[in-house]
Parts: sequence; C-alpha cells; structure tokens
Amino acid sequence: MKSRHVLMLSLLLPLLAACGPKPSTDTTPTAEAPTAATTEDATATPAAEASAVPTDAAAAAPAEGTDAAATSTNPVVPPQGPAPVAGKDYVEIPNGQPYAPLNGQIEVVEVFGYVCPACARFAPEIAAWKKKQPADVRVSYVPVVFGNVWAPYGKAFYAAQAKGLVDKTHDAVFSAIHLQRALPGEGQPPADPAQIAQWYAKYGVDAKEFVSLMNSFGTNSQIARGMQFAKNSGVEGTPTIIVNGKYRVTGGQTYADVLRIADHLVAMERAQR
Repeated sequence: MKSRHVLMLSLLLPLLAACGPKPSTDTTPTAEAPTAATTEDATATPAAEASAVPTDAAAAAPAEGTDAAATSTNPVVPPQGPAPVAGKDYVEIPNGQPYAPLNGQIEVVEVFGYVCPACARFAPEIAAWKKKQPADVRVSYVPVVFGNVWAPYGKAFYAAQAKGLVDKTHDAVFSAIHLQRALPGEGQPPADPAQIAQWYAKYGVDAKEFVSLMNSFGTNSQIARGMQFAKNSGVEGTPTIIVNGKYRVTGGQTYADVLRIADHLVAMERAQR
C-alpha cells in the first residue's frame, strides 16, 4: 500500500524528465512496428522533443473517440498568461504538416507512449484540457514506439480506436501500467498481445478479434504513419504537443504551462484563419 501511494504521488509531481529512448535509424519499411536501438532517456522540459523511424504508411484520419467532439458547445476563451516566445516556448516546424486533414479545425496532437511515466502524469491534465476545447479544436493522440515494450501498446491503441474504445480506455491503460501494475511497463518483458487483449476484453471486445486488429496491416500502417509524423515534426521525447503540424511546444515548467502555450498557439492559428 505504501509503494502504491508513493507511485501515485510521483504521478502528480511536476515533470522533471520526458520519456523517449532513441529508436533505430533503420529506414527500411517493415510490416512490424519500429523498435528502439537504445534505452537512454531524453532529459528535457515537459515538451521534450523526439525522433522516429521514417517508414512509408497509408494515411488515415483519426477514428472517432480520439478527437474533441465537433458538437462541443464550449465557448472560445482567450488564452491566459504571457504570450509564448518563439524559439523558447515553441518552435515552428519547417514544412510542417498536420497529422490529418484539418477540415476547418485546429489540430492539437499529443505524441505519447503508454509506458512513458511522463505521459501518465500528463494524461489527466490533457484530458481535462481537451474537454474544455471549443468545436473548432480537434485533440488527437498519436502513439510512438520507442522500444519493444512500447510496441504492443501502440498497436493496442489503434485496435481500441477501431473499436471506438479510446475514450473509455485511454486513462485506464496508464493506470493499469503505472498504478495497478496489471500490465508490464519499462524494464519488463514486452506484454504479449493476448495479455493486452484480455485486459481490453472487460470493455466488451472479443480478445481474439482484438489480437487480430493489433497485428493487422492497417494497424502497422498507422504505427508507421505516427512515427513518420513524429520524425517530421522533430519529436524526440514524450509527451510532445504539436499544433496544426506547424508548432512544437518546447517550453513550460509544468503541465499547465505546456497547455497555456498550446492555448496561445491555437489562438494564433484561429486568428490566421
């Protein structure tokens, strides 16, 4: 019980280091998710940057359940606090492109990994922030694979997305890995797809079908596409926030500060429209 309380407290503390072992530099397209070549961690601000394996992948729009609802009636609220400083709080991404067609919306992507403790700490903050967004803001989660332990969870995210379960399971996966220790995390052998599928089965999916979805060509294509987006966006660690494919948040001493910077960047894009 004591260790559980210590872990819960650690998830509430301000971020001191981001997650992100550097992945392999092999650029050969593969049907399997890319794997990491090292296990060194990036030590940076809450929006630390991350690298990725360039791999050809079919483009696919985020499925229902990962984005702020277009029917949101939340008002547009002016950003609070000081305006962010280019080069310090954010960088403009050369030739940056959004993850998915904007369709009149402003896209905010969180590049993340379920086994990343920093992402686990950030999860409740961005979830609360997402609920406050007006209808013209689309919040999407894009998993990256920085090692063998990360790979099955990235695949599970897209399998859950295909089943419309991300909204129900996203925070629960973090809890299962980092609090309950019901699923393996960093420093442990990678989870077997069947183990993960059995965990998702309590949300009403067929475990065998879920494993098939995890191992499908479509899922592997989405993993590769997310890695390519992360590479093109200059991402080197998780969590990282990307706005409209144009801006990467690099500053912020707390999670609230990271999201304050994101608010300003969203307002900048709204004004430019």
